[in-house]
Amino acid sequence: MGVCLWVLALSALMVPQGQASRKVEHILDQAVFCQTQSPKGEYTQNYDDDEMFHVDLERKESVFRLPEFTQYTSFDAQGALGIMSTCYYNLKILIESWNISAATHVAPEVMVYPENPVELGEPNVLICLMNEFFPPAINVTWLKNGGAVSEGVTETDFYPTKDQSFRKFHYLTFIPEEKDVYACRVEHWGLDRSPLVKFWNAEVAPPASETAQTVVCALGLAVGIVGIIVGTVLIIKGMRQSGGTRRGVH
Repeated sequence: MGVCLWVLALSALMVPQGQASRKVEHILDQAVFCQTQSPKGEYTQNYDDDEMFHVDLERKESVFRLPEFTQYTSFDAQGALGIMSTCYYNLKILIESWNISAATHVAPEVMVYPENPVELGEPNVLICLMNEFFPPAINVTWLKNGGAVSEGVTETDFYPTKDQSFRKFHYLTFIPEEKDVYACRVEHWGLDRSPLVKFWNAEVAPPASETAQTVVCALGLAVGIVGIIVGTVLIIKGMRQSGGTRRGVH
């Protein structure tokens, strides 16, 4: 496998008045990679590690992550296509001209968690996060009770990190039920041909038994009775002290 990774960072400087030294507070960067395996490559622009847009290389158009981002910037996809062509050309030259060993495969760290607090019967989203892996080629399958799920599945692009590894998110819209077990199955060269499977199921506290409910009610009643007794004693004591004070005045 041949991989050409090219990252170009452009820094936007915010300089407070009266300070001689400059401090970088925000970073705008464009990340480009191309490789011989699928996906063939990617072009994104990011602001402070948050993707603004990527270029769909097949449809040859810019795709903004949020519609609001179009208010701040625009981008002609043809510019990215030219950069990708250069990357593919350089990759071909490197493969033909140099005896380059294969890149080290780094397996992903995988986490599965819900987007919102779980309530049975209420729609939610499961998130499968794959982090710090290389190269950017990965297969993900959602499972429900052991069977593959294809409906309600979406994914992000590959997000480059500062150490030139990648992260990626997969999403599954679902309705949590108590007996359902979900899993995110991840295949990557760094996993030595064995998929990594992360399971998730709704954790629901078991209902309290009748004995436990009786004990709780009894404790509540006892606390209430004690409170009444203590309150009565304090009232009587207060009345006696008030009466003694009035007699002392006369």
